[in-house]
Amino acid sequence: MEWRDQGALLSVRRYGESSAIIEVFTAEHGRHAGVVRGGAGRKIAPVLQPGAQLDLTWRARLETHLGSFTVEPVRSRAAAVMGDRLALSGLNAVTALLGFALPEREAHPALYARSVTMLDLLSHADAWPLAYLRWEMALLEEMGFGLDLTRCAVTGSRDDLAYVSPKTGRAVSAEAAGEWADRLLPLPFCLLGQGPVSAAEVGEGLRVTGHFLAHWLAPSLGNRPLPEARARLIDLLERAAG
Repeated sequence: MEWRDQGALLSVRRYGESSAIIEVFTAEHGRHAGVVRGGAGRKIAPVLQPGAQLDLTWRARLETHLGSFTVEPVRSRAAAVMGDRLALSGLNAVTALLGFALPEREAHPALYARSVTMLDLLSHADAWPLAYLRWEMALLEEMGFGLDLTRCAVTGSRDDLAYVSPKTGRAVSAEAAGEWADRLLPLPFCLLGQGPVSAAEVGEGLRVTGHFLAHWLAPSLGNRPLPEARARLIDLLERAAG
């Protein structure tokens, strides 16, 4: 068995004395693991940094085997954000959540394209936090847990949407919320694609996506806790917002 594809490196762990097992996210083969011979050595190890874009050839005797990768670097992303603690944290959150959420060897080409774009945006400090929020929305959608923020779940109106139901993931208008408002999640305009976006508002949006990642996605994966990399990113974003 053999295939060739490009992919973003999600994780690396040492294997034996000189090799490494890597996980990558590719367009055609999804989240895929394999051994890189010499991957812990001085020549290849610097290439195997999370977020790196790699040209990959995977080989195995049988399709069900772990197999081995031959890798060629396309571009490094960690190097571009190494001096920016916040952006580096964003990179770690993206790669950790993909490793957490994606089923093995299942193609998700639309999410792959969006994830590559997200990783490339991390060097643009003004743009990537909002892009990251929208990427989390896309991840929920791709995993089957998309939110419906197009109209009020109670009245059907598209106007005055102010809340999200924590149980259904649907929008609720201020009027329809009534006395139940304190049991609903605030709906920031940035999740509706409206108005100028502040850092504080992005943080509000991430509290919404975080609720559904923790209460919808994680239980579907065996109630594993969300990756700590996401919590570290949220903490840094809140500090940056003051």
